[in-house]
Amino acid sequence: MTTTPRMDLWKVAPSMMKGMRGFQQAASAEEFDSVIAELVKIRASQINRCAYCLDMHLTDARKKGETQQRLDLLAAWEEVGDLFTERERAALALTEAVTELTDGYVPDEVYERAAKHFDERELAALIGQIVAINAWNRFSVTVRGVPQSMLDGARGSAG
Repeated sequence: MTTTPRMDLWKVAPSMMKGMRGFQQAASAEEFDSVIAELVKIRASQINRCAYCLDMHLTDARKKGETQQRLDLLAAWEEVGDLFTERERAALALTEAVTELTDGYVPDEVYERAAKHFDERELAALIGQIVAINAWNRFSVTVRGVPQSMLDGARGSAG
């Protein structure tokens, strides 16, 4: 597979992308735990196999002080005991349920688990973050967004 983008959506559909950016900014405007926001973005991007968003949000998480161990084990968050807090695990479970939607709905127990750890305003912000990253992922994987670090030549031959 090549790393050549299929299309530059910002050039071809600027109004749509500005609207998407506006939605992301609105979802991010609510006060919300920035660590959980990055974990959610990374986990959804892992599920959706979005290299562009993974590159961006892994970089952002590291800049915010996230540990490499937690980033390395995020895909297996359910298997690593208390490495992630109950609040983080509730957010990650909701992220997976919204991202996958294989049963066509978010199970009540997953939603209720999140509602135990987040007040309604926080829960709305969390849902907004999950929906926004899923939309960004879908744009990027469709047009084959190239990770910024690959464009910048920031990585050596080992990747």
